[in-house]
Amino acid sequence: MNSAQVDAYLRRIGVEHPAWPTVDVLRELHLRHLQSVPFENLSIHLGEEIVLDEKRLLDKIVGAHRGGFCYELNGAFGALLRALGFDVRLLAARVYGEEGRLGVPYDHLALRVRTVDGGDWLADVGFGAHSHYPLAFGDRGEQEDRGGVFRVIEAGPDAAGVRGGGGPAGFGDLDVLRDGKPQYRLELRPRVLRDFVVGAWWNSTSPASHFVQSLVCSRVTRDGGRITLSGTRLTVTAPDGRKEVSDLATDEEVLALYRERFGIVLDRVPTVREGGQKG
Repeated sequence: MNSAQVDAYLRRIGVEHPAWPTVDVLRELHLRHLQSVPFENLSIHLGEEIVLDEKRLLDKIVGAHRGGFCYELNGAFGALLRALGFDVRLLAARVYGEEGRLGVPYDHLALRVRTVDGGDWLADVGFGAHSHYPLAFGDRGEQEDRGGVFRVIEAGPDAAGVRGGGGPAGFGDLDVLRDGKPQYRLELRPRVLRDFVVGAWWNSTSPASHFVQSLVCSRVTRDGGRITLSGTRLTVTAPDGRKEVSDLATDEEVLALYRERFGIVLDRVPTVREGGQKG
């Protein structure tokens, strides 16, 4: 990223250019990203190509004022952090699904970020409802956050009987838990963005992918709650967890809500393609 792209990205999330890549700066960038850039899968249902290339990600998130899913959001955020002087590594994860089953390899992309003041952090602005601030990578106890109570622990054996742990090279697996429930299994081996192409393709094309089965557009609100539009259903979640649910009646209302609450300007309403939604 060049300096003009960095400045444009920082304007997109409403943050002044930081002087130093410290943990306090990382925390501010993380929260403001969640508040400003929505987690959304609209491209899948608008027929837009998803390309894991830094310039294409910046064009979409910064230039077109859109959001994306994990590969796009964390891919772009990682590039921004690196340009600001943070030590950033891309990590692959498999998401826990129904009955505790793990998803496909490269199911999720998260970031390991080191700061100049000695911090080692798990940053993730691409998992939907998750921690509002980075999690301490080496802390195995409970970490309280506005998004819940989190733990990062060594993983047990997977379905093949392979156990996580440090290993001779330190490349083991960790489980990330929210409120006691496993969210995803994180591999510690560093990856590059192109490693996630197959995972992004599967998640955006497979009938078994929940991204193909449904629509979502969601972001953290300034008061610590969340606003989510799933097709025509609007859910506003208060900081204490109370939810208000309403249904939008017309395409005009849907387009206006995308524009006014998420900053996304569309010329047509995205719809789940035929055969994509179950039930």
